[in-house]
Amino acid sequence: MAACNTPSIYNPLKLNAVDSAVIKLKNERAFVSIEKEKPLIQQGDMILRTGNDFTSESLRQLSFTDKTYSHCGIASIENDTVFVYHALGGEWNPDEKLRRDPLELFCNPEENRGFGIFSFKFNASQINTLDSLVKAWYKNGLMFDMKFDLATNDRMYCAEFVSKAVSQCTNHRINFSTSRINNFEFVAVDNLFLNPDCLEKKRVRYQ
Repeated sequence: MAACNTPSIYNPLKLNAVDSAVIKLKNERAFVSIEKEKPLIQQGDMILRTGNDFTSESLRQLSFTDKTYSHCGIASIENDTVFVYHALGGEWNPDEKLRRDPLELFCNPEENRGFGIFSFKFNASQINTLDSLVKAWYKNGLMFDMKFDLATNDRMYCAEFVSKAVSQCTNHRINFSTSRINNFEFVAVDNLFLNPDCLEKKRVRYQ
């Protein structure tokens, strides 16, 4: 496609002082919200976010029931810092390996409209197993699955990563339904948080 290789000319977005002040205030309020809700997060919780870019909007449409969230990961509390492990591809993650980002970066208000905190019905042993599994995948450089193929385990996309980690650490006590578009079967983000073994803790929309 020649059009994909043709440089596009964009008019740069020009912000006046009032616009800049409004954006700055909104971001400051968002970071206050992140700090406020951070104590709710426990080891093994699922963190979701609502991206504000075109790709995120497209991914939200793959959820048939609740289109709130576009991306997800698993929380880990390490030395009093909340990290989120998540599978990400594209321009945001050129090496396509499993990421480990601080909560503030994962929920960054410049790129997101809000976030959610959800927990699964784990016991202490399952939380430890989940933590070990996720960190092993991270250490081994689990790659992002651009084909969104549930049949493979050496590459995973975000919802696949969460679903397989949770299912494996509970010895398949918690399993997830899938969604389908024609012959394409996939785990959508809402297949995760609408699962009966998933509990909603908090939904935050940046104001």
